[in-house]
Amino acid sequence: MGGMLVTGGAGFIGTNFVRLALAQGQDRVTVLDALTYAANRSSLDGLDPDRFRLVEGSVCDAELVDRLVADHDTVVHFAAESHNDNSLRDPSPFIQTNLVGTYTLLEAVRRHGRRYHHISTDEVYGDLELDDPARFTESTPYNPSSPYSASKAGSDLLVRAWVRSFGVQATISNCSNNYGPYQHIEKFIPRQVTNVLAGIRPKLYGAGANVRDWIHVTDHNLAVLRILEAGRIGETYLIGADGEKDNRTVIELILTLMGQPADAYDHVTDRAGHDMRYAIDASKLRTELGWEPTYRDFESGLAATIDWYRENESWWRPIKEATEARYAAAGQ
Repeated sequence: MGGMLVTGGAGFIGTNFVRLALAQGQDRVTVLDALTYAANRSSLDGLDPDRFRLVEGSVCDAELVDRLVADHDTVVHFAAESHNDNSLRDPSPFIQTNLVGTYTLLEAVRRHGRRYHHISTDEVYGDLELDDPARFTESTPYNPSSPYSASKAGSDLLVRAWVRSFGVQATISNCSNNYGPYQHIEKFIPRQVTNVLAGIRPKLYGAGANVRDWIHVTDHNLAVLRILEAGRIGETYLIGADGEKDNRTVIELILTLMGQPADAYDHVTDRAGHDMRYAIDASKLRTELGWEPTYRDFESGLAATIDWYRENESWWRPIKEATEARYAAAGQ
């Protein structure tokens, strides 16, 4: 026995986490992933088969989850349905994966006495006004605004209850918007980067005034490893890198870094219920656990990300056409 079970490890953040954990000496990592459209088996290519294995399955499969949890010391739960637009069209998979799946894992962790870390999002806090100087902290009340963020808020509360009611050895982290390698090209930054690479004009929702707090995926995952190492059981840690940018600034920076005119993009209709601003105060993580981001400015992290997509066209090109067709059908 020993090693780490990572749910959702074939998705964007999970893939990067698995690669980082193995690179930093984790002896054995098992990924449990349902391999939905958001996952990509090829993202895990080249990993050492003696230290890594991929199990295809659902976090809602109680028998499979119990068997895997019993065989590992630590569980890191990334698996989630996470696309806001999809949650507006059909909330049911979000309830199943994010609520029932988390419950299933918590019960297995409780039975076997394992260490559990729960990956969540700043979207559970709702959004902030554009002119509000406040940022989210660990004590900000939950105020989710979509079926996705409501299901993630619910899963966080389940973890807190299982810690308090049953003594489960768990921590939670809520992170701001990630970007970096292996991110599905439906997401904002890789969609625009791959549009430019494919000769398609990038698309901006509305006026692009919505603000997101960006963090490079490597910095997020280094924070998770630090929480696993030294975080206090039952605590929540917000992970952010002071990367607040509005969407218009981001799209214009992408175009500039890629040698295009900064205004070479089209406006499309804003989406329903689009949160205005997220902003994270990560003081607790920094002061308690000594974590600092390695990408200290957004531009350097973005430039490295653009390079990755330029150098890994074989990874994203097969899904580009279908992704853009879905957006076109929705007028986006």
